[in-house]
Amino acid sequence: MAQILHSAPRFSSIEGLGDTLSAALGDMLVDVTQEHGELLLTIKRDRIADALRLLRDEHEYQQLMEIAGVDYPQRPERFEVVYMLLSVTKNHRLMAKVSTDENTPVPTVTTLWPVAGWLEREVFDMYGVLFDGNTDLRRILTDYGFEGHPFRKDFPLSGYQEIRYSEEEKRVVYEPVELAQDFRSFDFMSPWEGADYVLPGDEKVAENPEPPKAKEAKTTDKPSDTGAGAKADAKAAEQKSDAGPAKDDKAAADDKAPEPTEDRPAKPAREGKVADTKGATEQDKEPGK
Repeated sequence: MAQILHSAPRFSSIEGLGDTLSAALGDMLVDVTQEHGELLLTIKRDRIADALRLLRDEHEYQQLMEIAGVDYPQRPERFEVVYMLLSVTKNHRLMAKVSTDENTPVPTVTTLWPVAGWLEREVFDMYGVLFDGNTDLRRILTDYGFEGHPFRKDFPLSGYQEIRYSEEEKRVVYEPVELAQDFRSFDFMSPWEGADYVLPGDEKVAENPEPPKAKEAKTTDKPSDTGAGAKADAKAAEQKSDAGPAKDDKAAADDKAPEPTEDRPAKPAREGKVADTKGATEQDKEPGK
């Protein structure tokens, strides 16, 4: 019997994995949930490095794929740092996250994965989250001298400063933002479905109410009411303009060419040449010429 080979790689089921990891992490774990077929672990902030080391060494989550930030301004600890791990042997992913605020740093994981240095710099640049132990915590996406963190929910869409190259000063200059047009807010609500506000132009309805409607609709009971009839048809058939040039009999009678309007003297022949009736010269008539 032929063996069937599947193109998709095998992957381990996560059934019961939450209980296994909960027992392994112990007091380092705050909560574990399953979302979109993946496990989401909430770890204590000061134990994140120990928890990720245990997941890497003992549970085969070898690769750190990404570190992302999330901002919840209404929370006391408004930021979440999410670590996305990949198990090459099990072929599925795992997410672990911690919470922090603007002033409390998160322990770095650069000692586990060197690539975390770049990822932590990105979270710092966009959200302002500090990472304790990262020796090169600099901005990585924004420009030098940039103020603020663009991915925070309270950061304005237009920013605080704009840069341009000045031809007068021959350098890049920073200036306060000046918008030629303010941002517009669109609600994308269909006016046919009904809006909870007055649409532009509808305010004129109250000023100019609709005219009263007729009590009875007027109908045409006979052709004379509409202007139709035999007299109207005869009037429409009358010819209102002259016939076109193609139907003019005078144009067909004049089939001769018109007479010349003036006599013009013949042009004098050039010196050494005598023009004949066909326009040829004497030299042109000589043999061999």
